[in-house]
Amino acid sequence: MSAFTPTVGRAGLVANAIVAARFLPIWIATGALAIVSAIIAPDALQSTSWAFVLPYMTILAVAALGQMLVVMQAGIDLSTPGVMFFGGTLLVGVGAGSNGRLAGAVIACLALGAGVGLANGVLIGVLRLNPLIVTLATGQIVLAWGVKYSRGVVEGGNVPEALSSWAERKPLGISAVFWTGAALTLLVALVLRYTAVGRRFQAVGANPRAAWMAGMHVRTHVVFAYVAAGVLYALAAVLLAGVRISIDPAFGAEYLLAPIAAVVIAGASLAGGLASATSTWLAALALTLLTQMLRILGLSTAMQFIVFGAAILVGMLVSGDRVAALLGRVLRPAEAPSRPAAAQTNTGAT
Repeated sequence: MSAFTPTVGRAGLVANAIVAARFLPIWIATGALAIVSAIIAPDALQSTSWAFVLPYMTILAVAALGQMLVVMQAGIDLSTPGVMFFGGTLLVGVGAGSNGRLAGAVIACLALGAGVGLANGVLIGVLRLNPLIVTLATGQIVLAWGVKYSRGVVEGGNVPEALSSWAERKPLGISAVFWTGAALTLLVALVLRYTAVGRRFQAVGANPRAAWMAGMHVRTHVVFAYVAAGVLYALAAVLLAGVRISIDPAFGAEYLLAPIAAVVIAGASLAGGLASATSTWLAALALTLLTQMLRILGLSTAMQFIVFGAAILVGMLVSGDRVAALLGRVLRPAEAPSRPAAAQTNTGAT
């Protein structure tokens, strides 16, 4: 029976509890962080403060969703900053400040993300190259192309006014960027949980060999993960460009490790398979709250990096894999020690 098939009985309850427990630490950590912030840095929770940082939190969450899909296939993607920078330059260059060219600029940006993701997916899923090396290399190549393209095209230019005006809108008093990210997160969560496509995607990531033996196209799922991730990075670039209006040399640079950190502390299994879109969104919220609190406390940039890095290490120590393994040892009964020796020798891993 697949880990993603509803189960009944005691074994089913234990399995479901273990799966749910891997995503529990981020919920506890976010609540604890909010309490600590309310005590030592209450300004970090002010509505005026969050009105500014909420769009950036959403952009991090969107990029983290892309990284989550890759991690679910036991991969990693370091091409995020390159895709976001080149995508941002396309929004300015193709858009040329004209609202009439905004649609074409957005399509060009998304196509770039899909193309980079396709290249990553083929190199990793089909040719079986190391994902860390491949995505680092493609990220640098795309970043270099973006820098070359930006010379004389982007300098002094802005994104079309329609994009920046949309990013400034606040339906129900909350940024339109936030609503876009929330809707996207909900969509990903629903697809992964309630559709056959989503369940197959998780099953392939959790056990590629078993999925292959069951007739699933493992390589296709890996390629799809990187293509979808590239599109999400490009979408994050669109949102970021709308918020910042213009593109600078550091555009997208902060999204190299932050999305990975969000996915890890959200409880995703680094071995592939299990992940939660809502927990990933919450992890982006927690990282943003932590950053905001450190800034309000007046810590130096170096000290902020130290605390931020320490928080990620703590998140790794209480990661979903560790929590699930610990709970599994507690809840699952130990095997009977009186099994015959012959039976033990004839029992192997299945």
